[in-house]
Amino acid sequence: PALGLFLFTIARDPFRIIILIAGAFFWLVSLLLSSLILFIAVKASDPQDEPLQKGPLIFGVMFSVLLQEAFRFLYYKLLRKAIKGLVALSEDGYSPISIQQMAYVAGVGFGLMSGAFSMINLLADALGPGTVGIHGDSQLYFLTSAFMTMVLIFLHTFWAILFFHGCEHQRWWEITAVIIMHLAVSGLTFCNTLYMGSLVPSYLLMATTATWAYLLSGGSAQNLRRFLLCK
Repeated sequence: PALGLFLFTIARDPFRIIILIAGAFFWLVSLLLSSLILFIAVKASDPQDEPLQKGPLIFGVMFSVLLQEAFRFLYYKLLRKAIKGLVALSEDGYSPISIQQMAYVAGVGFGLMSGAFSMINLLADALGPGTVGIHGDSQLYFLTSAFMTMVLIFLHTFWAILFFHGCEHQRWWEITAVIIMHLAVSGLTFCNTLYMGSLVPSYLLMATTATWAYLLSGGSAQNLRRFLLCK
């Protein structure tokens, strides 16, 4: 599905590709900084104390979420200045791409880079030396991780639309809602051993966020019905 978003809505427009790559770069920088903080926190604690190691891990995940949203805000500011430059250079005084379209493409960039790193970590685990389920545990680890990666890609796309809309109209509660939802979904990843306990809430949240983003982008039930009926 994520590849379909790129191929059908972004790949044909060079300007959108640039925005996507830049968005992926911003997410990557936020990951590198949060990884550095987590590395320092782990080294500062006792590596032999497993319960104690959970503290830095939870802190690292929460800090990473906040850092990602901070970089999303910086990227919004950068794109806002880019729009002013495009308007100044255009002959008709209009930007060739709207802030809503930029939000969508930036969100896909954040999501694709997030998904790529999730899949790399998953494939690294698949190489062994351990075997999932060898001691009678559930063998749904890889399938659950794949579905969780997909939902995070979509959520990053919808979150970007909500976040940019909140910045554009100074609705800070929308930005706060995005941060809270991001923290909640990241917290649910600690429940991956329950599988359905993490997937079901995440997909319900994705459906809610998708509806919210669709309405903020100017969508309506009538437009959706025309799309489904191919009118």
